[in-house]
Amino acid sequence: MAKSVKAVKRASSVRQSAGLLMYRERSGGVEVFLAHPGGPIWAKRDKGAWTIPKGRHEGAEAPLDAAKREFNEETGFVAKGPFIELGSVTQKSGKVVTGWAFKGDCDPAKLISNTCELEWPPRSGKMIEIPEVDRGAWFGLPAAREYIREEQVALVDALEALLLRGI
Repeated sequence: MAKSVKAVKRASSVRQSAGLLMYRERSGGVEVFLAHPGGPIWAKRDKGAWTIPKGRHEGAEAPLDAAKREFNEETGFVAKGPFIELGSVTQKSGKVVTGWAFKGDCDPAKLISNTCELEWPPRSGKMIEIPEVDRGAWFGLPAAREYIREEQVALVDALEALLLRGI
C-alpha cells in the first residue's frame, strides 16, 4: 500500500506546462512562431534555447485554457482556434509540456511579455524583474528544429506530420 501512495505523490508533483505552437503557411512552406526566454540566464543563448510560449497549469484549470492564457501573457497576442493537440514531451528538468498548434499570424516586433522576478546573481538575495519572453520570431520548420529546445522538437515534428496528413 505504501508503494502505491508514494507513486501517486510522485505523479502529482510532476510539474506540468501547457503551450501553443502558432503556425502559418507561406510560399516557402510552413513557419512556426517561437519565443526566446528573457533574463540573464538566456541572454547569450540562441540555438536550442527557443520555446513554444507555455506555462504552468494547476488545479482545476484545463491544460488548453492554461496554454491560451500563457500564450497571451508571454506574447500579448490572443490565440484563436481551432487547436490541434500535438502531444506531450518531457524536458530534462522533468517538466511535462503538452502542446497544441493553431493557425495564426502576428508581428514579432509587437510582442509584449509579462514580467517575473528572479534572484540575480544566484544566491545573492537581490531580485530583478525580467520579461518571461524577450523576443519572438518566425522560423521555417528546419530552422525551428535548430532553435527550439531539443525536447520540444517532437512538437514541431508532430505538427508537420499532421499537416502532411491534411489536418
